[in-house]
Amino acid sequence: MMNGPRCVFVWLACTLLPVTNSIPTATAEDAWTGWLGPHRNGWVADFLPPESWPEQLSLAWKINVGEGYGTPLVSGDRVYQHARQGEDEVITCFDLASGGEIWKRSWPVPFEIGGGGERHGAGPKANPVMADGRLFTASINGVVTAWDAESGDQLWQRDERKRFSINHPKWGASCSPVVDGNRLLIHLGNDETGALYAFDVASGETIWSQGDKPISYSSPVVVELHGVRQVIDWNRDDVAGVDVETGKWLWSYALKHVDPDQNSPTPVQHRDTIIIGAENRGIRSLRPTKTDDGWIVEEAWVLEDLAMNMSTAVMNDGRLFGLSHYDRGRLFCINADDGSVLWQGRPRLGDHATFLAIPSHIITLTDSGELRVIDAAAEEYQAKATYTVSDSPTWAAPVLGANYLLIKDREHLLRWNW
Repeated sequence: MMNGPRCVFVWLACTLLPVTNSIPTATAEDAWTGWLGPHRNGWVADFLPPESWPEQLSLAWKINVGEGYGTPLVSGDRVYQHARQGEDEVITCFDLASGGEIWKRSWPVPFEIGGGGERHGAGPKANPVMADGRLFTASINGVVTAWDAESGDQLWQRDERKRFSINHPKWGASCSPVVDGNRLLIHLGNDETGALYAFDVASGETIWSQGDKPISYSSPVVVELHGVRQVIDWNRDDVAGVDVETGKWLWSYALKHVDPDQNSPTPVQHRDTIIIGAENRGIRSLRPTKTDDGWIVEEAWVLEDLAMNMSTAVMNDGRLFGLSHYDRGRLFCINADDGSVLWQGRPRLGDHATFLAIPSHIITLTDSGELRVIDAAAEEYQAKATYTVSDSPTWAAPVLGANYLLIKDREHLLRWNW
């Protein structure tokens, strides 16, 4: 069902600037430096789809790295994995070609998962991020640590349990930090209170802290709207735009976590809109607009028949691809301009899927260890290839290189070659 536009007025003194419709994409020179890649949009620019997809992939190596949902990171000839081994969280640096260990660091992070989340384990659930030779991790208990990517030495650590006695939501911290310039951006806190932080990447000092909103399971994304670079933060109460430079609150749209429906997927930018999918609350496109009197937020479209639980969607050539948790999991393709559903896959696919976008195709990895290559331009669901890449659950996002695929399953990191 489609609902008509609604405007939410937010009054701030500001001037009108033109809208930018461009979304940054990775280049061949970029490494895979965080959740959904260098620009947090899932786009893989340095992979050229073959004329015909191989019947099977070749397993190069498989390493027991520990539990957790964090995506592996790649920089040059190295791959980094944040995981849990027993009562410790661990970062291991491997040689990308051979899988040989280069360095490893571990530290105690006791955590007891409960309340129905036992099958997901004790994390870590947040994805690490890399920038300027530094690796940043967010532990299951919400502690942020910076490491030297070359040596593995700890550079600094921020533990906001001094401010928030509990520094994570009920099932553990899953907000993946993002780096923009000299700022590391992350929402910290618990189910009652929290704040969006900007830490200096070199020192760990607080550049600014915004608000008192409780934390959700979503992760922030940095975009540019109307000439203003801003971090889009979906907390437990609302979707908000915050000026990256100053930490000034710009606009918000109420989309509250109402038990048991969580706020989990990462927001997606499409031109001048922000697309949000909420558990049991549909998918909607928001259009924040800067006027002479302040920011207004309009609902460009609302789609009630599909909804996203924990799976983040990605864009490819004006189309939004994701997994609706209705019908026990169905892939979907939506026209991102108007919210019309172009196709849906079969029901009962599973609880979770992660997505990457490549020219003319979508790569999706389901929680059952199945990787599918989907035609992104087709008018109906068409799988070009299907591969079994693990025999244990795969909740972490894959990494796709020019000639390889990295998969993190329940306890292992695997390299498959095309």
